[in-house]
Amino acid sequence: MTYIEGFVAAVPTAGREAYGAHASAFAGILGEFGAVRMVETWGDDVPDGKLTDFRKAVQAREDETIVFSWFEYPDRATRDAANARLRTDPRMEAMAKDMPFDGKRLIFGGFASLVDEAGKGDTGYVDGFVLPVPQEKKADYRAMAERMAAYFVRCGATRVVEAWGDDVPEGKVTDFRRAVLAQEAESVVFSFIQWPDKATRDAGWGRMMAEDPEKGTPMPFDGKRMFWGGFLPMLDTAWS
Repeated sequence: MTYIEGFVAAVPTAGREAYGAHASAFAGILGEFGAVRMVETWGDDVPDGKLTDFRKAVQAREDETIVFSWFEYPDRATRDAANARLRTDPRMEAMAKDMPFDGKRLIFGGFASLVDEAGKGDTGYVDGFVLPVPQEKKADYRAMAERMAAYFVRCGATRVVEAWGDDVPEGKVTDFRRAVLAQEAESVVFSFIQWPDKATRDAGWGRMMAEDPEKGTPMPFDGKRMFWGGFLPMLDTAWS
């Protein structure tokens, strides 16, 4: 199944155009190295949490907006080969000197797909999620994720992806594990729901809250440390 390289960054709100240009330039390079898709989304409905949230995850300042993004590869081997090439490509050195955000607070990692449920239609809005799951609960989480993915597609979602932490490095300032206060025996899950527009997304969540399809089923993770938000697509490209 698809291998996901997931990212969360804090970008100066006034620098949205510069970030978009930077992402577009990088997309041209990434497509050469085997990626099949690159998506960049801009924070639109990103709530504050008591324990964890997207802003805390990257130590975002008041004048910064959260970017939630991912690259898709056919497998980890292709992703690893791409990263090796990126480290030695002279174009990357030039881009690194002029990044329109603080790279030290960027969090990233490699995630192996557990669920990839497709609906119909184009993507005009994205819900992003990050959460810790006990490793011993992986099968339970996958079963729940499969049920919920099918449910959200019935509610109008165009795609639901759940990906299990496979190569999630520690960072000096921030990282995915710190972001969800992960314990030693927990893995990080990176997931997203794509919708045709925000109105469909709001209606889908309203239906889910009313029907509560998982009522009575114990959650195989600590929901208090999960965080989520809604994002507007900035760049969504694919290579065949």
